[in-house]
Amino acid sequence: MKNFSIGDKVEVLDDTLLGVVTAIVGDTITMETDMGFSISYASKELIKVPSNDTIRVSNYEVAKIKEEKEQPKRKNRPVVKVKERNLPKMEVDLHINQLVKSSRGMENFDMLSLQLETAKRQLNFAIQKRIQKVVFIHGVGEGVLKEELQYLFNKYDNLKFYDADYQKYGLGATEVYIYQS
Repeated sequence: MKNFSIGDKVEVLDDTLLGVVTAIVGDTITMETDMGFSISYASKELIKVPSNDTIRVSNYEVAKIKEEKEQPKRKNRPVVKVKERNLPKMEVDLHINQLVKSSRGMENFDMLSLQLETAKRQLNFAIQKRIQKVVFIHGVGEGVLKEELQYLFNKYDNLKFYDADYQKYGLGATEVYIYQS
C-alpha cells in the first residue's frame, strides 16, 4: 500500500480524474474531484501528484508531439460538388427539320440563316443563364453550317469550342465551353 494522507492530490491511473484525498479506510481511498464528486478507489488505482503544480512532460512525449507536427498535413482538395460535375450540357439541334415544320420552299440561304440565328440566340441564352457547356448538333453534310458556326463562335471572347464527344454525336456536333466571369 502506498502512503496516502488526507489532503494529498491524487490522479486515477485508468482515467483522467484528479482530486484530493478526503478519507482513507483500509485500502480504500475516497477522493473529491474538482467538480465536487466523492469517488472511492483502491489505493493501487491511484498515484500521488506532486503538489507544486508543475507540469512534468517526458522527453518521449515531447519527441512524439514533434514527430506529429513535422509530418506533412494532407492538403484539402477542393471538393467538386456533384451538382457541378454532373451538370447536363445544353443541347441545341440545328437540323432544319427540328426548327421548322416544313422546309418546303426555303432556299439554302434561308435555312442556313435560320440555323445560325437559332445558334446565336441559344448561345446568348446560355451565356445569360451561366450555362457552361452547350453542344450544337449541326450534322455532317458538306460542312457549311459547321464553318459558319465556327465563324460565329470566334466573335465571342469568353468561349472556346471543339468537336463534341465522338461516341455520342459522331462528327456532326460542336461543343462550346463558356468561361464564367
